[in-house]
Amino acid sequence: MDEKTLEQVSGRGPLGGIWAFIVARPDNERVTGVDRVMTVISRLSMFLVLLGVAITFYEVFMRYIFASPTLWVNEMTLWLGAMIYLLAGAYTMQRRAHIRITAVYDIVSKRTRFLFDHVALFVIIVYAVMMFVGGYDVAWEAFITWERFGTVFDPPIPATIKPLVLIVTLLVGVMALNNLLVDWFGFGKSETERSAGTESDR
Repeated sequence: MDEKTLEQVSGRGPLGGIWAFIVARPDNERVTGVDRVMTVISRLSMFLVLLGVAITFYEVFMRYIFASPTLWVNEMTLWLGAMIYLLAGAYTMQRRAHIRITAVYDIVSKRTRFLFDHVALFVIIVYAVMMFVGGYDVAWEAFITWERFGTVFDPPIPATIKPLVLIVTLLVGVMALNNLLVDWFGFGKSETERSAGTESDR
């Protein structure tokens, strides 16, 4: 957690601190509405990790203390893990921490980096569109038939994860476009501009 987020969270009590953490301003230099939405989604998804740890602890406790293993924890952790993995991809894009050959990117000129970022955006958008067009029918069918996992617990993992794959793929494309506009064209507001706007409203 960065210092600005820590300042916004501290001194609010447990529930107030959690809420302040979820809605705290992203630590990017410039922030758009897309950044804010993605930050809220990613911070909410962090609690899925805690939920996965909690139910795994419950399974271990029940299995080895009471010799009464559950039928649902394994599938539930798979479900949560799939959601976390997908949402982490969008968060990684928002943080600009995706795979990049930095040894090359960092030594080339600014104009070449500009070109690299546009080529990367083009590839991501083409991939997102092709993924959506190719996977829409399968995802929609899984959702409307509420396709289940086929185990004793039988959760609707396919019915939820298949559409989520497409949603997050589109979200990654939106984040890639957002990052390009912020990094190269100055979209969004900086902390200074936001503070100046707040002062002028008074």
